[in-house]
Amino acid sequence: MTQESLSYRDAGVDIDAGDELVERIKPFARKTLRDGVLGGIGGFGALFEVPKGYREPVLVSGTDGVGTKLKLAFQLQRHDTIGIDLVAMSVNDILVQGAEPLFFLDYLACGKLDVVTAARVVKGIAAGCELAGCALMGGETAEMPGMYPEGEYDLAGFAVGIVEKSAIIDGSTIVPGDVLIGLPSSGAHSNGYSLVRRIIARSGADLAAPFDGEQTLADAVMAPTRIYVKPLLALTKALPVKGMAHITGGGLTGNVPRILPEEVRAEIAQAAWQRPRLFDWLQREGGVADDEMHRVFNCGIGMVVVVSREDAPGALQILRDAGEPAVVIGSIMARSLGEAPTAVV
Repeated sequence: MTQESLSYRDAGVDIDAGDELVERIKPFARKTLRDGVLGGIGGFGALFEVPKGYREPVLVSGTDGVGTKLKLAFQLQRHDTIGIDLVAMSVNDILVQGAEPLFFLDYLACGKLDVVTAARVVKGIAAGCELAGCALMGGETAEMPGMYPEGEYDLAGFAVGIVEKSAIIDGSTIVPGDVLIGLPSSGAHSNGYSLVRRIIARSGADLAAPFDGEQTLADAVMAPTRIYVKPLLALTKALPVKGMAHITGGGLTGNVPRILPEEVRAEIAQAAWQRPRLFDWLQREGGVADDEMHRVFNCGIGMVVVVSREDAPGALQILRDAGEPAVVIGSIMARSLGEAPTAVV
């Protein structure tokens, strides 16, 4: 007996849906194009010409995802800003070494492709690229039946940037007396969401209920990660920046030490900024200790910049002129044997 002929669609993969998604996202990607892009969406590889004017150009790359914040996106059906989170996690990471982001590629994997949802996600990725000034040059959409529950997907991406070799920021010039400047976060960004979700479940909180002014709790936990590229690139061009730390997983006490020479430590004054209400709520409802808060969450500071004390007033003015309500949050001190590299006091 002749067996029925099978197609890829019978196996759960819809090639036509994938083609439709590519056509839908082309206008979003087109809005992010910048000098250096060769070609467009749809090729086997993304081509980018190294910008002219560099004597010793160094490429800087970073890759990341958005973690279990995706679970809340599925639950709340909020797919429009999760792509901004994805871009932010990579471009902010390469930014701290002084790199200007050039281009970004994404990877979206699902069990069954929902073209409308996927287009919303990619539109958010394109919006993040616009905020970062980099091109969305392509990516991959993988439809893998049986790998993911219905209605769920996974996201990853990577960014490539460029910096003059002599202008790389690595923290090596940080000395006692230098000043730490904090740039505010929009919330938990994309870190600590396994704990956030556990606290929400244990508290029985209504995510749709009013939380902070016109915000709901859902608004607060889903606020997209801030992208600091444009104001901080402007700062690096104006004065010597000694170090920058993107406050991601590991919080303030885990990320600031990554840029410090061994002979110094950072002392951060938590009273220097107003902690967003979300973190007060998470700490109260979860019974989370202070030390744990500072090593899991950004607690309201998404980026830390280190400059000399003499340059601090100018740095603050440049950042505030760029719309960043930056504040001095601490200082660099000599470190004795056995002292922790960073303390929040």
